[in-house]
Amino acid sequence: MPTEAKESIPQRDKIREQAQIQSRVLIESLPYLRRYQDQIIVIKYGGHAMTDEALKQAFALNVALLKLVGIHPVIVHGGGPQINAMLGKLEIKAEFRQGQRVTDDATMNVVEMVLVGSVNKDIVNWLNRAGARAVGLSGKDGMLLEARKRELVIRREDAPPEIIDLGNVGQVTNVNTALIHSLIRDGFVPVIAPVGVDSEGHTYNINADSVAGAVAGALRAKRLLMLTDVEGLLDKNGALISDLTASRARDLQADGTISGGMIPKMECCLSALADGVDMVTIVDGRVENCILLELLTDKGIGTALTL
Repeated sequence: MPTEAKESIPQRDKIREQAQIQSRVLIESLPYLRRYQDQIIVIKYGGHAMTDEALKQAFALNVALLKLVGIHPVIVHGGGPQINAMLGKLEIKAEFRQGQRVTDDATMNVVEMVLVGSVNKDIVNWLNRAGARAVGLSGKDGMLLEARKRELVIRREDAPPEIIDLGNVGQVTNVNTALIHSLIRDGFVPVIAPVGVDSEGHTYNINADSVAGAVAGALRAKRLLMLTDVEGLLDKNGALISDLTASRARDLQADGTISGGMIPKMECCLSALADGVDMVTIVDGRVENCILLELLTDKGIGTALTL
């Protein structure tokens, strides 16, 4: 037998094996495609997935595929690193209290400029290049995200609580879903920057996790995916907790397993569940194609929370 023919047999076997794996993955995805057909999936997009070029491209392709097969993704994004970079260039000091950005008027101008004028449009551009028809929105568009000023209250055992003025930091009071539903009906993917407004026209910087939870709840979304820079929720031994109920999550908060920055994220997840979202998943956004792995495979990825 010629050398070329001998060498081609292992190659053909490898190609056949790869084809079989791909076929199994496609078959495995079928029940999930049916389950999520015509359903809204809210995706909070943040962390490393927003800055790594390969992950940005994979994110855009994942979202475009969901839209193509009849699922309705709605994107809510953050942009903390980009805001910090611009503040540094403008020599405006960034200040945080208990993990919350203190947002004076100068900082608010930068936040809005970066989130709405730069980050949002960059995401829209990636999605459009991938084949999704994306539309960028600020929470101020159509009064999409109505908000009020948020104050930070620090409880103390032996003294009155400390109330910290965070400036133009807000919390969502209402999500006007008509605009989002209209865009979905017309085949678009809404991409929402977490900037809100009150009835007097004051602009607020709002935590993107909180916005994602509020939007998912208001839309009665089937799923909420929170893309982060961690594997998911870990137990005290460092092992991933794959599934979690709301009551169990409260227990883990009480015993200190859920701590630090995971506490406000978990509160957003639990609030979304209480508002009617079927499942919320904390997903490792550093994993390429994490959205498809979570939604369309049996094992999923990350920590899934249900009532």
